[in-house]
Amino acid sequence: MLINNANPTVDGFHMPAEYEKHHGTLLIWPTRPGSWGKNPVAAQKAFIEIAKALSPNEKVYFLSDAEHISDARKALYGIAEVYEIPTDDSWARDVGPTFVSNGRNLRGINWKFNAWGGNYDGLYAHWEKDDKAAVSFCDAIGKDCYDLKDFVLEGGSIHTDGEGTLLVTEACLLSKGRNPSLSKDQIEARLKDALGISKVLWLPRGIYNDETNEHVDNVCCFIAPGEVVLAWTDNKDDPQYELSHADLEYLKNATDAKGRRIKVHKLPIPDVPICIEESDLNFEFEDGEDIREVGERLAASYVNFYFANDILLLPQFGGVNCSSDERAYSIMSKLCPERKIIGIDSKAILLGGGNIHCITQQIPYYS
Repeated sequence: MLINNANPTVDGFHMPAEYEKHHGTLLIWPTRPGSWGKNPVAAQKAFIEIAKALSPNEKVYFLSDAEHISDARKALYGIAEVYEIPTDDSWARDVGPTFVSNGRNLRGINWKFNAWGGNYDGLYAHWEKDDKAAVSFCDAIGKDCYDLKDFVLEGGSIHTDGEGTLLVTEACLLSKGRNPSLSKDQIEARLKDALGISKVLWLPRGIYNDETNEHVDNVCCFIAPGEVVLAWTDNKDDPQYELSHADLEYLKNATDAKGRRIKVHKLPIPDVPICIEESDLNFEFEDGEDIREVGERLAASYVNFYFANDILLLPQFGGVNCSSDERAYSIMSKLCPERKIIGIDSKAILLGGGNIHCITQQIPYYS
């Protein structure tokens, strides 16, 4: 059921942390030629690998349109439930529902989705199916859904500790293509009401050349209450250097909703920037769709990992960045010793414009 004119916080609902217990994870079968190529097999292989890693410990759900649902069900047999719900692309984090809980029950939030900027700087011209996906999935699994479609937001632009603190970036949430009629204070108030948040931490920037206007989930996230990992580089010639340093300076002076100072762990980006190569140009773009070009730098970051039950799925890029991959694996193993760290070859996902966290959406545990 779609709930109108209601406030999740007033109803006693809040957004749990991603590292809390899950019921399951939502993904979307990748087929869009402008993101995954005319032959999307490499991307589909990465999605299947993620599903296989998740399925022993939690339920896995996929969405697919009618044209591709037979292929999806065959590839995901015994691993995931596949629902026939059409979308324009496969970014479950951004188009799926954000789930909130009161400790006993689970509800979704349906934000307005406009392809990361609408007519101002959106990444494709048509997003009508994406904008309907959240409600359709909540209906499919029998969960009520708050309708907040007068407010543009994507799941990748928010990250919570589950204890009243929310991380966002100014670059994204204050971008002109989202909610230009609202002030920063008004946006913060909407977030607090919707998510059960009492404090919002506004990082200045995200990852360089991140086409989402710098989503927070690619640059910084909570790994525990009062602790974050921050994408980092010591290379002063890298354009990411100033962005990460601006975030660090902000975090040095920040406290969370419970008054704790934020402990920051640096998680270096790949030492060698990952750029589009001639051999990567397998795409087929629609009119009005953002395109890929040879030499374009991709927004590669290890912070775009995903917490699931007892595990952490960590991007791995391979090639000249094998040592960077190993370093990230070592850092996250030390920071999350209670979890099994599973490296996922995610280059094919990165070529689509995001990474592991961008294609997954957690469904918190409910009794």
